[in-house]
Amino acid sequence: MAGRNGRSPRDPVDLFSSFMGQTSRRAFRLGPIVLILAILLALTSSFYQVEAGEIAVIRTLGRESGRADPGLHFRIPLAQKVDIVNVSRIRRIEVGFRGDQPKPTEALMLTGDENMVEAHMIVQYRVSEPSKYLFRLAAPEDALRSSAEVALRGIIGQTTIDDAITKGRGLVQEDTRALLQKLMDDYQSGITITEVKLQSVDPPAQVRDAFHEVVRAREKKEELINQARGYQEDVIPRARGEAEKQMREAEAFREERVLKAQGDARRFDAVYAEYKKAEGVTRKRLSIETLEQVLTRVQKKTIIDGSLSGSTLPFLPIGGNRRPATLEQSGDAQ
Repeated sequence: MAGRNGRSPRDPVDLFSSFMGQTSRRAFRLGPIVLILAILLALTSSFYQVEAGEIAVIRTLGRESGRADPGLHFRIPLAQKVDIVNVSRIRRIEVGFRGDQPKPTEALMLTGDENMVEAHMIVQYRVSEPSKYLFRLAAPEDALRSSAEVALRGIIGQTTIDDAITKGRGLVQEDTRALLQKLMDDYQSGITITEVKLQSVDPPAQVRDAFHEVVRAREKKEELINQARGYQEDVIPRARGEAEKQMREAEAFREERVLKAQGDARRFDAVYAEYKKAEGVTRKRLSIETLEQVLTRVQKKTIIDGSLSGSTLPFLPIGGNRRPATLEQSGDAQ
């Protein structure tokens, strides 16, 4: 049955009006509470913590306006945004592989002597300029990986396969690091390369075994050459030393003989001069000295008196208690 205004009490317009009225009254009562909660939430989210080794980059209305060091800081709600960057952590990327999975398109490279190698490299880096790192490049890590591949290809392309695989790896790493750092500086990336390390540089799998055999043979050759040089460096100085020693000894012997001969000559000259002064006395003295030298080495001595005449000559044995005997009796003693 219709009411006074000609509408049914269940009319949708009346129901909607009634609902909106109730909602408005409730919203009016809850409005202050919602506002207070929103303010508290905004204040709570306005505080942020910067840890040790981090730097916060502050943007006000989209433009960089400052930085914040480690500690608790406040930002203006809605107007300011904060990007926190760890500048002390060492990060890494991989070139030529990802974990256990190889990336042949990245790894396969051409050497300076036109040989193919597969190179796997790890690049370690850190963020040194947070602003440049955040805003200069859209994808800093992708740019770094692409630049690392370019740098490694450039250096490998100037290096022979022997140097790249064996003795020249250290130089390849250092040159690659320097070139990669230059590229990242040109991009103003805010990245500092701390280390470039070649995990492996090998020929392609199809020829790897044969190449390693050649390398081992070359290393064996170098080892034998070094051993021969070591032996040479040991033997030749010793031979020279021995020759020098023998020459010194010969010179000393020659000098000794010369000096002795000169001394004998001077002695003879002195004796001859004395002899010429008194020939008889000198001759007798020399005879006595000679007899002294000879008789001191004789075990048995026999003295014969030349003043006696006849066939029987007595003699005196020196150094014994025997009585004098005739020459015939002691013939065996002579």
